[in-house]
Amino acid sequence: MATLRCFARVSQLYRYGIAGGITASSLQPMPLARVVPVRLMSALSPEFEDAKARLGTLKEDPGNDVKLKIYALFKQSTTGAVNTKRPGMMDFVGRAKWDAWNSLGSMSQGDAQKAYIDLINSLLKEEAAAEPETKADSDQKYENFIVTCEDGLRTITLNRPKKMNAVTREMYDEWIAALDEAAADPKTVITAITGAGKYYCSGNDLSNFTNIDMSKMHQLSKDSGVILERFVSAFIDFPKPLIAVVNGPAVGVSVTIMGLFDAVYSTDAATFNTPFSALGQSPEGCSSYIFPKLMGFAKASEVLMFNKKLTAHEACELGLVTQVFPDASFQQEIWPKIKAYTKLPPKSLIYSKALIRDVERETLKKVNRAECDRLVERWTSEDCMNAIMNFFNRKK
Repeated sequence: MATLRCFARVSQLYRYGIAGGITASSLQPMPLARVVPVRLMSALSPEFEDAKARLGTLKEDPGNDVKLKIYALFKQSTTGAVNTKRPGMMDFVGRAKWDAWNSLGSMSQGDAQKAYIDLINSLLKEEAAAEPETKADSDQKYENFIVTCEDGLRTITLNRPKKMNAVTREMYDEWIAALDEAAADPKTVITAITGAGKYYCSGNDLSNFTNIDMSKMHQLSKDSGVILERFVSAFIDFPKPLIAVVNGPAVGVSVTIMGLFDAVYSTDAATFNTPFSALGQSPEGCSSYIFPKLMGFAKASEVLMFNKKLTAHEACELGLVTQVFPDASFQQEIWPKIKAYTKLPPKSLIYSKALIRDVERETLKKVNRAECDRLVERWTSEDCMNAIMNFFNRKK
């Protein structure tokens, strides 16, 4: 969530206006088929024309970096090497497009056409071969989660495996609702959260931001702060045992809230990363308070300030993870272990957690509020914007 609104200022680089001469002040959403300009030079091959037409048949957005690459190859194919000056700093869209095009250097138009055709073909082939996402039952009330409850064990599964279970704005509300439902259900003894596919959760989905009015940026940031505070509070106040089943890499908010779980079980293939300062931001999820208590100040600073990515075993040594299991046997070992907990007396579990949590509850609420207030400031700062611009430039 820490990246939820700061990225709004630069997400237009990749989500909007990648096709034409659109400026940052007049961005409008556009369908994937319009990622490229409509003007074509007469020497384009039939294969190139066909690839351009088939680009519009993609069902899934190929992602920010790929869309810029498509634009750059198209321009190189139709116009040749860059022949304009780089746009000014505040023309985010034009600057991103120019940089992508310029990165192709002196590539010939023929080679660019071939690369463009190959890229479109590979995208279509990958989409055709992709495994379909696990579908929830027809009576499921959640669009992005699979929620089941059996013999006292409620499992909340993030269900966007093709997007590495990245969290959309809507998912924050769904996640809160799923926790509220678990808390109110007398049949739920233990609640476990896990991810579908190879990722536990890759943090925030930057494609959230497809219609940003920059004149309302400050209000949007404040609204996001409210969402984040509600989300973290749902974990602080959750009354029953809550277990994270970390089936793969975890990033951002999915890591910071782990300090609010009662147990965190992980495959040894998982990693844990909170790249806040690299993006000009600050901690969330009460991690600024809990991580130093778990790890000590120096180790917590490495994670929260210096962007250190932890292995599962390192996270276990630091107290963030309760136990690590071999990846090959993770699913076979973890669920019987958790199901055994459901046989414990429910009220005893609830009262025990209350005694543990109540001592810190008000402190956690204060920390959550302070973290959100700081992030609202971060999301609207030039410091944050520049850090994210630098981050994307390094990726090229």
